[in-house]
Amino acid sequence: MTPKELIEQWVEAFNAGDVLRLAEFYSEDAVNHQVAEQPVVGRQAIAEMFAREFARADMTCLVENLFADGDWAILEWKDPLGLRGCGFFRIEQGKIAIQRGYWDKLSFLRQHGLPLPTE
Repeated sequence: MTPKELIEQWVEAFNAGDVLRLAEFYSEDAVNHQVAEQPVVGRQAIAEMFAREFARADMTCLVENLFADGDWAILEWKDPLGLRGCGFFRIEQGKIAIQRGYWDKLSFLRQHGLPLPTE
């Protein structure tokens, strides 16, 4: 499977809120580092993160652009509420080894009526 195909399937699992399927896309020691959060390390921890986030908010990823170059895939996305973001995925041996995401956390929290950070 190409990196682009893998991310297309990842988006399907994300939009279905399928935590178990999402987790299978990651290597055992993968790192998911979203810009506004601390890095999450390991497939199990990433699955737990997705479970928490899907419980907090209804999230949908609408693909705007999906690029692939070698072992990297770049996903530019939006959601139905107008939030936009970008994800960078390093694919190693058919699994996501590194995911780095950029999005506006403050807008996300406000749109979903979630508490704002107090720090």
